[in-house]
Amino acid sequence: AGWAQILLWGAYCETSQEQGAGTPGASGDFGWKVLTASSPEEKTKKLSAELANGRLAMMAIIGMFFQDGLTGSAWGDWALYTDSPLRAFENETGVQPPVGFWDPLGLAAGGNMADFKRRREVELKHGRVAMFATIGYILPEYWRFPGYLSKYLDIKFADIPNGLGAVSKLPALSWLQIVGFAGIIEVNVYNEQVND
Repeated sequence: AGWAQILLWGAYCETSQEQGAGTPGASGDFGWKVLTASSPEEKTKKLSAELANGRLAMMAIIGMFFQDGLTGSAWGDWALYTDSPLRAFENETGVQPPVGFWDPLGLAAGGNMADFKRRREVELKHGRVAMFATIGYILPEYWRFPGYLSKYLDIKFADIPNGLGAVSKLPALSWLQIVGFAGIIEVNVYNEQVND
């Protein structure tokens, strides 16, 4: 009876008001002013909040379904999911509550320690690059190097825009320097034969 009530309520909500293009129902206004408003600005604000909350709720319910499938409860304890091969890495550095070993794509599902070490090295490297990139994105908002980026091309550091706008303003040789420096670091510092 419960499922019949749910399905009937959903059908009623879908069919009780015209929702075709150009109708109030198409924009989410079903006449219940708790969710909408008479003022167009207030209605837009509330509908935007409803969309944002709905997106969050969709992610939450999928996560709850997933957790329920693995642990037997939407509020289940991950410690109950003992069949996972990921348990092989539960004591490694970086494993943190509440999720434990974080591998959403299942790349370490085979439990191979060599693969795990390689992926952990790559994760550390990419995390460090992302941290440098974040600082590099923020810093020019507040401070710039004095002088020239390229005296030959008459480009000062102050002439380079912030953010992604800088990509098109950098000279080609500066890209060669950036890629060359990254290559040197990749070959000499982040080399698994050197650092294993």
